[in-house]
Amino acid sequence: MGNFFLDNEDIRFLFDHIDLREVASLQETHALNGDADYVPTDVDDAVDNYRRVLEIVGQVAAEVIAPHAEQVDREGNTLNEDGTVTLHPLVRENLRRMAQADLMGFTLPRKYGGLNCPNIIYTMATEIVSRADASFMNLFGLQGIAETINAFADDGIKDEVLPRFARSEVTGAMVLTEPDAGSDLQAVRLRAYQDEQGVWRLNGVKRFITNGCGEILLVLARSEPDIHDGRGLSLFITERCESVRVRHLEEKLGIHGSPTCELVFDDTPARLVGERQRGLITYVMALMNGARVGIAAQSLGIGEAAFRLARLYAHTRQQFGVPIERLPAVAELVTEMKIAVEAARALTYETSRICDIENNNLRILETVKDLPADEQRQRKQLGRTLKRINGMLTPMSKYLASEMCVQVTNDAIQVLGGSGYMKDYAAERYLRDARITTIYEGTSQLQIVAAVRGVASGSFENYVADHENERYEDARLEELKQRLIEGRKRIQESVQFAKSQPTAFLDLAGRRLVDSAIIVIVGHLLLGQAAVNGRKQRVARRFIDARLPMLEMYCRQIMSGDTSPLDEYDVLAGPVPSLA
Repeated sequence: MGNFFLDNEDIRFLFDHIDLREVASLQETHALNGDADYVPTDVDDAVDNYRRVLEIVGQVAAEVIAPHAEQVDREGNTLNEDGTVTLHPLVRENLRRMAQADLMGFTLPRKYGGLNCPNIIYTMATEIVSRADASFMNLFGLQGIAETINAFADDGIKDEVLPRFARSEVTGAMVLTEPDAGSDLQAVRLRAYQDEQGVWRLNGVKRFITNGCGEILLVLARSEPDIHDGRGLSLFITERCESVRVRHLEEKLGIHGSPTCELVFDDTPARLVGERQRGLITYVMALMNGARVGIAAQSLGIGEAAFRLARLYAHTRQQFGVPIERLPAVAELVTEMKIAVEAARALTYETSRICDIENNNLRILETVKDLPADEQRQRKQLGRTLKRINGMLTPMSKYLASEMCVQVTNDAIQVLGGSGYMKDYAAERYLRDARITTIYEGTSQLQIVAAVRGVASGSFENYVADHENERYEDARLEELKQRLIEGRKRIQESVQFAKSQPTAFLDLAGRRLVDSAIIVIVGHLLLGQAAVNGRKQRVARRFIDARLPMLEMYCRQIMSGDTSPLDEYDVLAGPVPSLA
């Protein structure tokens, strides 16, 4: 019997290495348990429960979801004449088995029938599910919709809707993008208005909606017709009904098991979530931050699956009288794949851990009415600090993990050679599934724009300061740390230079600055792992030795001040071509 948690040495190492007791303590402080059958007796019991939950996820992923993935990919879902969608029978079976294991209310409070798991455990679970089938993760991973309802909706909506999520009676969709409003959500035009009875109604079209056929829809709509930017948008909840029609199912490169829908709303009744005009500015931004960590976890799962396939193939495939893993070019390729997955995992899990601390700190501030004044002040200050750090780490994680995912799946095909290009192996599916991760929930370019602000504003230096103050008993680790400190100083020089240039230069230098900062941050995280694990010492050394020269190159390119992509765009890009 397979288990995608128990067979993953790195996830199990990080489960023990990360301070989950701190996370669990915060998660259980003033938790909404209602009359739940099970509530942890103490922090250790909570952490032990997290392990048991992940073992269940790992078993269902290996024994149910993974064996279904190929057939689901080939056959997809069905759009019916009445504008409804029928999920593939094996997708429905996956959902049934996850519900049977009580895994569909993963992060919801026990009051609503959820497991009250922290985000770091959900991230691990999401990676495990994604390794089995990335497209199914898009159903499992949409639990962030329930989290948004829990965070911002009124008690009436929460009491009505959230238990249905936990019982897996419904799935959800976040209905944001439109034909003319993709990355620029301020351009959303779908209309929300109140009828004579005061009922909110929705009119318009939404496009590229993951699981748009779900029963519970969170819809971003323009409630203030005279305000044309993000301040005119509000968030609404509606249920699938006759006035919501799936007009089109997208035919996609990958993730075929996840229905991507074009939706038409025709006077659809809806309810306001939270306050008017805060739909994009507050609620959707919170929703998307969680979704971006989810895509990072999805990317980890795909990358892990692709690496495992390549590693096994390189070990068993004989050419020139030896396994191809003994050929230097292949050995380096496989090694870099493994280190890239572990590097992205280190950053994504660290981001999830800090998100848990930030979210629980905010929850305690907002729900506990009798906090002492000193504690209130401390928590408010902590909240401001964590918000800045997560504003940098979240886009970094999504960017690094998704770009890693595309590279590793591409390299997996290279290791398999012609066999990787054929549908006889899953390598080509992994690459097709991977490609969307750098696009949805914000393209890599948008993640860089978000992350570079943290690199340029001091959040980067503040975050790595604690790591730089670490003292390692092993002199080799201390030497690697000092090299990372020098790298950080080089980045600071580049930031100061970029700030001295015209405003557009910071965005032009953004990818190089973010890539450089990621090298330093991940280097420190791997050093922390290396302090307690012999193999991780070698991983950290290889990562830092290979990446710091890249950091130096990036910084030199920035300091050159080259702006030719902007100044000479028409010359360098050439004339606009005709596609006729």
